[in-house]
Amino acid sequence: MDERLTENFAEAARWVESLVDRIDPRAWDGPGLGDWSMRALVGHTSRSLLTVESYLETTADEATLESPEAYFAFVATQTSTDPGAVFERGVAAGEALGNDPGRALSEIADRVIPLVQSAEDRVMTTAAGPMLLSAYLPTRTFELTVHGLDIAAAAGITASAPRGPLVESLGIAARLAAHGGDGERVLLALTGRTALGDRFSVLD
Repeated sequence: MDERLTENFAEAARWVESLVDRIDPRAWDGPGLGDWSMRALVGHTSRSLLTVESYLETTADEATLESPEAYFAFVATQTSTDPGAVFERGVAAGEALGNDPGRALSEIADRVIPLVQSAEDRVMTTAAGPMLLSAYLPTRTFELTVHGLDIAAAAGITASAPRGPLVESLGIAARLAAHGGDGERVLLALTGRTALGDRFSVLD
């Protein structure tokens, strides 16, 4: 497996960890993202580590989703992807972080990062279907990077995402735009020719 994938995942995880360490203790019950509190947002973000740990315990014969873009495109089409269920999983994950969410997140990262670094690239069973670790891991780097920016914004922290994870995530977003038929629109917007509409998302 390309070492850059594991490096970007680890760097994104450690960056989120550093952001969480800077959250004001009084902010945990305050706003996070949408209806999530800060605790629920961080809890949801922690699942980007926990799902990798869980899926590495599984095996499958053949991958049915071969890229990060295929994963996100598949998830977007599933009526079973209930926003209410996603919300509740985030809340539950936030509560599971306990009285010291920062320390709990650090312990998760300390456990999962070495696991990923020592893992061979193989097919795992994910919630979306069988995938190679090398195809699934960038989806988690993407989630960590995007939600790291969400956490920084909600906490009022000035922070820049690390370059490796940011470049990887931008690549996924660009390929998703092309996959969804918005490639030209996004390219024109990125080169200053047009503007994207309010709340435009390549994940819809």
